[in-house]
Amino acid sequence: MDLDARLAQIEARYEELSDEMASPEVASDRDRMRRLGKELAELEEIVTPYRDYREARRQAEEARDLAAAESDAEMAAFLREEAEAADARAQALRARLETLLVPKDPNDAKDVVVEIRAGAGGQEAALWAGELFELYRRYAERHAWRSDVLSASPSELGGFKEVVLEVRGKGAYSRLKHESGVHRVQRVPVTESSGRIHTSTATVAVLPEAEEVEVEIRPEDLEIDVYRSSGPGGQSVNTTDSAVRIVHKPTGIRVECQEERSQQQNREKAMRYLRARLLQQAQQEAAAKEAAARRSQVGTGERAEKIRTYNFPENRVTDHRIKLTLHRLPEVLEGDIDEFVDALLAAERAEQLAGDGRGGR
Repeated sequence: MDLDARLAQIEARYEELSDEMASPEVASDRDRMRRLGKELAELEEIVTPYRDYREARRQAEEARDLAAAESDAEMAAFLREEAEAADARAQALRARLETLLVPKDPNDAKDVVVEIRAGAGGQEAALWAGELFELYRRYAERHAWRSDVLSASPSELGGFKEVVLEVRGKGAYSRLKHESGVHRVQRVPVTESSGRIHTSTATVAVLPEAEEVEVEIRPEDLEIDVYRSSGPGGQSVNTTDSAVRIVHKPTGIRVECQEERSQQQNREKAMRYLRARLLQQAQQEAAAKEAAARRSQVGTGERAEKIRTYNFPENRVTDHRIKLTLHRLPEVLEGDIDEFVDALLAAERAEQLAGDGRGGR
């Protein structure tokens, strides 16, 4: 079904709902009234610009017809300008409608858990994982989102073997979901005396946080241990058993949290992390059953696998999925990645529109 046919279908449904809600039978049924009102409001977001779009097209056609019949050259030129302006309005409205018709990801409004792990490259990879952690923490600050460390395994010389960051804020998942994958860095490590450029990687996985109602966790399926939290090198950083480790026995998923001094706070954070991991697993299994399995977010961390390359000698950052290169590496590391995020979201919308000629909203 093409765009105009889909829009006409949506308008017909909108008018049908409007008539239905005006009937005495529906007016006396509060639950039905509320349900229909919600659907009507959603459709109105599309119907209003659709009607504006049709009106702009009508005005453009009318102005062109008048210009063709006009004998006065100055008036004909004015009418042609009016037609062009109406065409421009119609094009802008059509682009907006295309965006509105893209099916919404049900996870887009959720908070997220961002897992960052050192990949290939030894200590340099751990340092790079630490810099990516700072990048996303600063990106959260730019959007006035709250970020908290759920779990961290620091490396002895700096950086992290693994660090898990919780990011809470409006639209966090929608703007961070395309960061999943292998991030490759090319630079001369501080430990390299010969000045040779090294390539290292870190992997990023972005998981939508799950509400308690979305994932059922039975108490008997959990194995919970408490222990003393430790810092780099294994030294104790807390004199009480406040760190929490939870194993979900049916899946074998294991999560740990030791960032808070309170055992209860660590337990709550660990449970949020576990729910996110279980939701991700359930969604991936569902997608596989529908023969539309998503590729693994993380990959293996090998140097050849990458979604983005950060090249220090050339002051360059390249996203290989959309072939976008920016020559402002320091700003990107400070969390200025919206240009990449916006381009990736635009590419996602274009792909969905190209592959969604069948269904409506």
